[in-house]
Amino acid sequence: MSQQELFNPLLLGERLRRLGLTGVAGIEVHENRTVMVSVTGRKVLRVHRGYAYAPDEVLEAIVNFVDPEAPRRSQKQAERTLLSFPVEEFVAVSHRGGRRRRPRPRREDLAFVRELSRRHGRLNVEHFDGELGKVAFRISWRMRTRLGELLLDQRTDAPCEISISRRHLLSDGWEEVERTLLHEMVHQWQAEKGYAVDHGRRFREKAAQVGVPPRAVRTVAPLRVRRPSR
Repeated sequence: MSQQELFNPLLLGERLRRLGLTGVAGIEVHENRTVMVSVTGRKVLRVHRGYAYAPDEVLEAIVNFVDPEAPRRSQKQAERTLLSFPVEEFVAVSHRGGRRRRPRPRREDLAFVRELSRRHGRLNVEHFDGELGKVAFRISWRMRTRLGELLLDQRTDAPCEISISRRHLLSDGWEEVERTLLHEMVHQWQAEKGYAVDHGRRFREKAAQVGVPPRAVRTVAPLRVRRPSR
């Protein structure tokens, strides 16, 4: 698949419209790390390329954020959600063939990756009857708001990677990290069962069943969006 196909704004536009996006004349993707989401005077929605890899929950936040009729409170919540997705981690491509390259773990993170994989296997047996599939793990050096993130394949919606904040690993200890991992595994369970990957009723029920709180978020992200005009 070429780089152009991988970041096809038409595919991203289809997902956004399916989630309720209206009132825009078109969609453009960019790699501007100063303004992540904006609507131009020509009613063109401009979004960072990395959102092509975001789950529906984040894309729904974009839809709500750019809705000029949405209450300010709703826009603020949407802003926090869309800023929490680490878009910069999903734009790197190789120089051969234009394929997206999944960075190898840094040497100092290999022990974290192995331990996360081991705990994922144990928790899978303890709480999901061993039914969840294996996923890759990424140690994120850039996450500022989210403690963890489940990445879904853009084409199949299948779980393919769980990212865990390195700051979280270093500062909060494995007991807290395991709660975050379980949180993301509930999202993995949703995806593999064909349910919406969100924090709705089904998520809350399953999270309570496995013993984790419904959210695992830090709120320290800098502002990287432009508010739509009313």
